[in-house]
Amino acid sequence: MSTLLALVPSPSASASTRFRVEQFGPALAAAGVDLVVRPFLDDEGFRVLYSRGAPWRKLRAAALAVVRRLGDLVRAQNADAVLVHREAALVGPPILEWAIARAIGRPILFDLDDAIWVPYASPTYGAFLSRLFKSPGKTHFTLGAAAAVICGNPYVRDYAARYNARVALIPTVVDTDVFCPRPAHNPVPVLGWIGTHSTVQYLRAIVPALRRLGRDRRFVLRVVGGELPDTSGLEVEHRPWALEREVADFQSLDIGLYPLVEDAWSVGKSGFKAIQYMATGVPVVASPVGVTNDIISDGRTGFLARDEDAWVRHLAALLDDAALRRRLSEAGRAEVVAHWSLAAHAPRFVDLVLAVLKEGHR
Repeated sequence: MSTLLALVPSPSASASTRFRVEQFGPALAAAGVDLVVRPFLDDEGFRVLYSRGAPWRKLRAAALAVVRRLGDLVRAQNADAVLVHREAALVGPPILEWAIARAIGRPILFDLDDAIWVPYASPTYGAFLSRLFKSPGKTHFTLGAAAAVICGNPYVRDYAARYNARVALIPTVVDTDVFCPRPAHNPVPVLGWIGTHSTVQYLRAIVPALRRLGRDRRFVLRVVGGELPDTSGLEVEHRPWALEREVADFQSLDIGLYPLVEDAWSVGKSGFKAIQYMATGVPVVASPVGVTNDIISDGRTGFLARDEDAWVRHLAALLDDAALRRRLSEAGRAEVVAHWSLAAHAPRFVDLVLAVLKEGHR
């Protein structure tokens, strides 16, 4: 049995670790590949780094993670190939990537789900820690050193192709046997948004539209994983995000919200939230940014809202028409099963891994 060592930034609490790497484990095992996942941050470090404030605790968590990660170089020596998801370490230059590819000589599969090469002042880290954690040349080095690159959307694929001739487009997908519809039974319609406190900035952008909508229609705005500071004029329910409740939170919604602001960072996002809404049969209204234009067929599997008036118009139509909600729910679910599901893409992921492993043994 071959071994694929996966170096990921965060533990299973991170969606990208679960959906870009871990969920392919059973398909790899069936093909004779043992997937070993090693996060840079442990659970405690992840909680600290993705909480507000406490910069010195974040620095300490990162330092401890670096020490632990050095031990993974030994594991890399015993692996047949190494999958690097985003970056092997959240801090510093690509020293680990260089050591794996050059000193140890193991083939690297490099997986990118976002435009991580774009300078970005994270609301989570703050400007100072963002500069410390982001090494501008790291992505470019790993792209060039990788035996193959896996990209989450066409925007990332086109960029990666500048640096590597072997690029595969495999979107971030869901297991549609797990993310499945369970019609919500809410006495008052629930408009929902699920994310983190670092992405709630996008939800704030449509608060004026939601206030306009609420003038003559009653609904509950359910915010999971983030917090809106100014909710005057809205009936808002805040919930902390919890892994064990992830699917149930999606299933509890009547309408899903996926607002984005078009910039260099957002156009490279994977559009995954739209896929999760649609897989669970929740009709979605989204900003037409990046890959959401590919995921959502406007008016058939969801709605694309280009401005405030469009957000109000589409949400009003869905609130007023239960048959429209059902039609979009069924069409969106069918679209995900056919094109954005684990069943549709796991064989492609496994084939690429097997090809790299075979070449590495020559």
